[in-house]
Amino acid sequence: MTSAAPSPGPLLVRGASLVDGTGAPARRGDALVVGGRVAALGEGLARQAPPGTRLLDAGGLVLCPGFVDLHAHSDLAVLTDPAHPSRALQGVTTEVLGQDGLSYAPLAEDDDDGGRAAEVLAALDVQLAGWNGRVPDGLVTWHDVAGYLDRVDAGAAVNACYLVPQGTVRRVVVGAEDRPATPDELLRMRALVRAGLEQGAVGMSSGLTYAPGMYAGAEELVALCEEVAAAGGYWAPHTRSYGAGALEAYAEALEVGRRSGAAVHLTHATMNFPVNRGRAGELLALVEAAVAAGQDVTLDSYPYLPGSTTLAALLPGWAAAGGPDALLERLGSADQLTRLRHDVEVAGSDGCHGVPADWESVQVSGVAHPDDPWLAASVGLSVAQLAQREGRAPFAIVVDLLVRDRLGTTVLQHVGDPGNVRAVMRSPRHSVGSDGLLVGQRPHPRAWGAFAHVLGPCVRDGVLGLEEAVEHMTSRPARRLGLTDRGVLRAGAVADLVLVDPATVEGATFEEPRRPPRGIPHVLVAGVAVVADGVRTGATPGRALRPLLPPP
Repeated sequence: MTSAAPSPGPLLVRGASLVDGTGAPARRGDALVVGGRVAALGEGLARQAPPGTRLLDAGGLVLCPGFVDLHAHSDLAVLTDPAHPSRALQGVTTEVLGQDGLSYAPLAEDDDDGGRAAEVLAALDVQLAGWNGRVPDGLVTWHDVAGYLDRVDAGAAVNACYLVPQGTVRRVVVGAEDRPATPDELLRMRALVRAGLEQGAVGMSSGLTYAPGMYAGAEELVALCEEVAAAGGYWAPHTRSYGAGALEAYAEALEVGRRSGAAVHLTHATMNFPVNRGRAGELLALVEAAVAAGQDVTLDSYPYLPGSTTLAALLPGWAAAGGPDALLERLGSADQLTRLRHDVEVAGSDGCHGVPADWESVQVSGVAHPDDPWLAASVGLSVAQLAQREGRAPFAIVVDLLVRDRLGTTVLQHVGDPGNVRAVMRSPRHSVGSDGLLVGQRPHPRAWGAFAHVLGPCVRDGVLGLEEAVEHMTSRPARRLGLTDRGVLRAGAVADLVLVDPATVEGATFEEPRRPPRGIPHVLVAGVAVVADGVRTGATPGRALRPLLPPP
């Protein structure tokens, strides 16, 4: 495990409302930070402060543990912009990367296979442009999880954990083909997952509506999850459907967990689309039944109605077989387009969760090539609005977007149900995960505002109490990750801390999706101020956290 960053001098936070992350009622008091950890909590701690202690007058603000984002898409941003304002400014002090089965490590089975690593990276660069932007030249010098985590250790504003991405593992070993893995390939995938866990990953993720991870059957997933279980990690599946087959997809994930023995964390667990309106209780009943039977099951969600993904993700899985170039070739074939249009608009493709596409609900949020005037002018409009503007069929608009933008278009999907969102957020198994994409001209505001939105509007509207909301964002996700010295405000814990004004806190909006959060003036990581008076300090005390590894 990497050693901690140098600690600053001692700090006394005086006169705060202490919310410790356990759900216990707030209490007034001080916090003394020494050597990057909380040395004491209580009243009148000034007399215990060592010489040279800096004073931070909290003035009645809430002091709580730093927030843990269980579902982040900052895999490149954490390296290219170490200041990481979208996380730091809203109080996130730890985030979990490698989500939805697709990320940038591992890239090969060994460090000698540079050609394979370059091939896999080139495919990921295109496929994930709508999630993370393009990979800067020269950035990637690693081939495995250890190398990626070492790059995070070079300095970031916040801490990061990593999940081995099952789709990337499949891309390395099997390729982009839509077929079962051979017995030898399955052994090699197991070895890659095991190696990633041994190198510091906290578990494995899957994206079962994203190629090529979606091509894995249940038996393959069980085998890979056996490696996760053996390491003491957890499996985080983006399930096969959040629409027409949502409950069946959740049931499959729970069954994979039961058979493999792996803990299961259901990512962005919502019941979206009109077909699921009012059905969150059925999902929660499935989860509680699994827990009652002895399974370790948790979930996360974001506190908004719309979802966000790439436009290409709405296409059927068969269209993506062979990789991005093969998909672009199919988009140029009249015969293939006829089949594609039927699957998307009539049958409901697996990429669109078994629900026929409603183009009024699909809004362009970003393009990878804004130098194309037509693409740039599409941002902010729904596919239906674009079709009406141009007098063309919506599917023709979709094809033009995908081809001209080289699959890099991101979209918002306005498919959420407010009752479902509130019900899931109140679950005792729930933590907050932003699922925020940081790229695009008008991204979903959850990337910059999810945690501030929970603390502000959600608490003020009575969805959660303040202490309960903090628990959902601190101790619960920390337990999921096995972080025993974070997530709770107590003596001896790492001083990942946030000061919040509950009366004014609020996050970004759909109109201003990158607006810095309000009401979060101070954020500390390991006792180092990364935000002071609402402004980034430039400090980069964050590191890769490897909680499954034994201490050095």
